[in-house]
Amino acid sequence: MPATRTTLRRGIAAAAALPLLIGAVASCGYGSESDKNEKTGPVAKGEKLSSDTVKLGYFPNLTHATALVGEQEGILQKELGGTQIKSTTFNAGPSEIEALNAGSIDIGFIGPSPAINGFTKSKGTNLRIVSGAASGGVKLVVNPKKIKTLDDLKGKKIATPQVGNTQDVAFLNWIAEKGWSTDAQSGKGDVSVVRTDNKITPDAYKSGSIDGAWVPEPTASRLVSQGAKVLLDEATLWPDKKFVITHIIVSQKFLKAHPDVVEAVVRGSLKTNDWINANPEKAKASANAKLKALTGKELPAEILDPAWKSIQFTADPLATTLKTQAGYAVKAGLLKEPDLNGIYDLTALNKVLKADAKPEVSDAGLGAK
Repeated sequence: MPATRTTLRRGIAAAAALPLLIGAVASCGYGSESDKNEKTGPVAKGEKLSSDTVKLGYFPNLTHATALVGEQEGILQKELGGTQIKSTTFNAGPSEIEALNAGSIDIGFIGPSPAINGFTKSKGTNLRIVSGAASGGVKLVVNPKKIKTLDDLKGKKIATPQVGNTQDVAFLNWIAEKGWSTDAQSGKGDVSVVRTDNKITPDAYKSGSIDGAWVPEPTASRLVSQGAKVLLDEATLWPDKKFVITHIIVSQKFLKAHPDVVEAVVRGSLKTNDWINANPEKAKASANAKLKALTGKELPAEILDPAWKSIQFTADPLATTLKTQAGYAVKAGLLKEPDLNGIYDLTALNKVLKADAKPEVSDAGLGAK
């Protein structure tokens, strides 16, 4: 079914709360706004760092598998020693940013759009990006009976998760580069952009209300399991087929007070990604086990396997792609020209990389001074 009145009211309310955006910005468009769970993971052992606890936030989604696997395998807790992890899961970026601002979490895994919005709304005072986590995992999937080539999208109805979210902005930019016109706010034009909660998108596709969707995993693979076809992997549009989908943010207050804890989380995340990349099948099973523990459901193989293959796990925050994504939102009229200077602090990450004899990564000139 198309986006409901409730969904539209939610978008309007979010836009009012986030004045730098004309449309609401969610992180990866993964459903409702409220957080779901607060959990304490493996028991802390060893010497405490400068804080008794660290409050971690993330989504129960595959693009946040660094957090899922890092907790499930105890890798993050091991690096923190006697400092206990307390984690909270979220289903949308705005609520995670609100939690960070309120001190309900200290560190979070999140997508580029809410990080940009949170940083610019606070005039650069609330957060820093301290590491990357994942790249890719976004696809254009379509009804093969109605759409056989990219040119066939003209005149069709294509879903994105939410007005102004990361996938919505990418699709609007792609439409513009095709020479077509679509109004960014209403979604009306040469291609009809239908803003639809990812939890609803499979039903909308099944009913014929949409002809396809530009969505993240595992929604894309859910649609494929219903007969849709992957027409475009967004990774093919980016240099080296990489673009940020998830990175790690920290409140500036917590970073200043507990840099050793932040460094331990960054080190644990890097070690987790290394373990994921070295043990893909075990890591996939680990992520799925954590998803089941958090949501009560695991992903079936026909959805999990293709979704997992399309995500790359990397500590590189791919800062140049963040700048590009912000530019897309500005061009679409969904974001005022942002000042992103100081959004990154990669000090801890590059220290850990150097200690592991790995090359340091760039903040694209947007590092904290």
